[in-house]
Amino acid sequence: MQKVGYIYDPVYLKHDTGENHPENYRRLISIQEHIKPLIDNLILIKPRKATAQDITMVHDTYYPQEIMDLCSGGGTYLDPDTVCSTGSYEAAVYAAGAGLEAVDKIKEGTVDRVFCAVRPPGHHAEEAKAMGFCIFNNIAITARYAQKQGYHKVFIIDFDAHHGNGTQRIFYEDDTVFYFSTHQYPFYPGTGSADEKGKGKGYGFTYNVPLPAWTGDTVYEDVYSTTVPSLINKFDPDIILVSAGYDLHRDDPLTNLMVSTEGIGKIVEYILKSSNRPFLFMLEGGYNLEALGESVKLTIEKMLTV
Repeated sequence: MQKVGYIYDPVYLKHDTGENHPENYRRLISIQEHIKPLIDNLILIKPRKATAQDITMVHDTYYPQEIMDLCSGGGTYLDPDTVCSTGSYEAAVYAAGAGLEAVDKIKEGTVDRVFCAVRPPGHHAEEAKAMGFCIFNNIAITARYAQKQGYHKVFIIDFDAHHGNGTQRIFYEDDTVFYFSTHQYPFYPGTGSADEKGKGKGYGFTYNVPLPAWTGDTVYEDVYSTTVPSLINKFDPDIILVSAGYDLHRDDPLTNLMVSTEGIGKIVEYILKSSNRPFLFMLEGGYNLEALGESVKLTIEKMLTV
C-alpha cells in the first residue's frame, strides 16, 4: 500500500459563501463523511498558513493585502461568482498552505502522495484577479514552492470540467512547468482551445484537450491512457500536481459532461500509472455532494493501491 497523506482542516469551513452558493462548506463535509472508512490507512496532515511571500510567488505583490482588506471589511463579491466573507482570507491562506505542507512531507519521505481537501479552490485565480469561486491559485503556488524545494520540473494535470485559465496564464511562458487540461469547451471561462500552446520559451508546454458537452468515459479514458503518459514521459517531471475538479461527473449541476464515478476512478488510475514520481492532488470543483464524496473516496482508494 502507498504512503498517502490527507490534508484537511475545519478552517476551510470558515469560507462562508452562503447556503445557496454551489461552492459551499457542505462540499467538504460530504468528503469527510465519505472517506471515513479510509482514514486509518491515511497519514493525516494539518495545513500551514501560506505567507504573503508564498502567495506572491505567483500573485502580484499587492494582491494578498487587497484580499485581506476586502474580507476583514465584512466580505463582498470579488466577481459575479466569487464571494469572500470575514473568514475567507484565513481559509484561503490555509488552502494555499496545504500544498506547501504537502510538498515538505513528500520531500522528507513521510508520504509519496497527498490529497488536499481544501477550499476555496484555486485554478481560475489569476495574478491579481479572483474569479470562478477561486481566490488564490493553490496549485500554482504549490508548483513554485515545489521548484524551490528541488522539484525543478513540474507537470500539472487539470481534469476539472472548467479550464484552469489562471494556472495556464501564470505558466504560459514557462518551460519548467507543463500544464495539461481536459475540459468542457466552449464553456466558462472561455479559454482552453487546442491552439493555446504557450508562448516564447513556454511554447509547447501548454496542452489543452477541449471536449464538447456530453463527452463521457470512453473519450476520457482514451486521453488519459495514451496522451497523458506520452506527455509525461517526454517532459520527465520531478513531481506531478493534479487539479482535481470533480464537476466532470455526469450528475454535476453546473456542467454538461457525462463521466461516471467509475470513469473518474479510471482517470485517476491512468494518472497514477503514468509515472513513479510523487503525486499531489488539490481539490478544485465538484458540486453534486454525493458524486463529489464518492469520487474523492475512489480517488484516495486508487492513490492507496495503484
